[in-house]
Amino acid sequence: MDGSNGSFVAVRRLSGSDRAAAFHHSSSAEVVTGSTAWIGKGLSCVCAQRRDSDARLSFDLTPVQEECLQRLQNRIEVQYDSANREHQEALQALWCASFPGTELRGLISEQWKEMGWQGKDPSTDFRGGGFISLENLLYFAGNYPKSFQELLCKQNGDRAIWEYPFAVAGVNITFMLIQMLDLQAVKPRSLFGAVFLKLLSENERAFDILYCITFKLMDQQWLDMHATYMDFNTVMKSTRRQLERELLIEDIQRVEDMPSYRLLGR
Repeated sequence: MDGSNGSFVAVRRLSGSDRAAAFHHSSSAEVVTGSTAWIGKGLSCVCAQRRDSDARLSFDLTPVQEECLQRLQNRIEVQYDSANREHQEALQALWCASFPGTELRGLISEQWKEMGWQGKDPSTDFRGGGFISLENLLYFAGNYPKSFQELLCKQNGDRAIWEYPFAVAGVNITFMLIQMLDLQAVKPRSLFGAVFLKLLSENERAFDILYCITFKLMDQQWLDMHATYMDFNTVMKSTRRQLERELLIEDIQRVEDMPSYRLLGR
């Protein structure tokens, strides 16, 4: 992942009276989209292209925000290592959380395709998101199990014949959020990144919670757009615009204050 592919969108912060509008009308926040980085077969991460004039913008951080950002960056830098015992156990824990009562026959198994991995070895799908993408999935399963199972099993709505693969979509979401929030930069170069770091300083799990919000929001957009597999990139762009719009609401003090948080169920 290249942190230079971040984004800046010059739109006004929204007042509290615009909260409802932000939830229902995501298209009014304009994004300049650039080239996409492909992750998996047919799925791509939505990465907006920053204008040269925007690259000069930066936001100063408080010492607390710097520490929180550094800890999150340390997590982002960890690549999934199939030989690492801790990583192996985390992957096994994800299986247990996803399919309780069903025995996993091995870390390399055709069973993994049931979760939406591309092949029998999930480790090959972590290249785009790193170990943090597995941590995000585990956090989702552990803290919002109702929503996690609904998305994993595609329980809600009128589903398409060709659905998005759950696990690979989750890795794409991690990657998209890192790019959108410019989290690999020394300090934020977009208003969205600056706002997020304020939320992160209030709750060090803000990134994990935002991930859960994003996954649920993406699925909702998928249903609203009557999308199929080939529409995944379009759905991700729409999801990103909605997140950016909600981050600009003036009275957002915690990530749980974002309107789309109410989509999540425990």
